[in-house]
Amino acid sequence: MSRRNYTSGPRTAKPLDAEALNQIALAYLGRYATTRAKLRHYLVRKLASRGWDGEGDPPVDRVVERCAELGYVDDAGFAMARGAALTRRGFGEQRVAAALRAVGIHAETAAPVRETARAEAWEAALRFARRKRIGPFAQEDADPDQRRRNLAALMRAGHSLDLARRIASASPGAFLTDDE
Repeated sequence: MSRRNYTSGPRTAKPLDAEALNQIALAYLGRYATTRAKLRHYLVRKLASRGWDGEGDPPVDRVVERCAELGYVDDAGFAMARGAALTRRGFGEQRVAAALRAVGIHAETAAPVRETARAEAWEAALRFARRKRIGPFAQEDADPDQRRRNLAALMRAGHSLDLARRIASASPGAFLTDDE
C-alpha cells in the first residue's frame, strides 16, 4: 500500500510546451469524438490552467489544423453522426441545428445534416411522440392544458408548429400519415 504525503500541498502540473500540447490533444482525441472548436476550447482551457513554457505564442490553431489534416478531427463526420443520433431520438431540424451550433459546427457543414433532419421530420416527430406518449400514443384523450404541454414539448424538440399541432391534437390510437 502506498502512502501519500498530504503535507506537501497540491501538486502543480508543469507548464505546457509544443510537444506537451500535441500530446494532450492526441490524448483528448483518443477519448472523445469532437469538433475543431471543442478541441480548440479544450486546449485553451489547458493552457489557462497550466501555462505556456514554449517559445512565442502557443500554437493552438496549428495543432487543431494538424489534427484535422490527419483525420483525427472531422467536423462533417461528427455533424452527421450527432444529427443522426438526435433524429433517431425523435428530435427535429431546429433542435439538431441548435445542437450542432453548440459544438461549433459551421452552418455550411451543418447544411446537409439539417436537410436530412428535414426529410426525416415526420418519422422523428412520431418517434418523439411515441417515447413521450403524446397524441396517437397516449393512453387517454388529453385535456386542453395537456395538449398545450404536448405541443410545447414537440416544439422544444425542434419540430415545426404544423407538425407538432397535428401530432399533439391526434386522438389516442389514431392512424396518422405524412401526406395529410
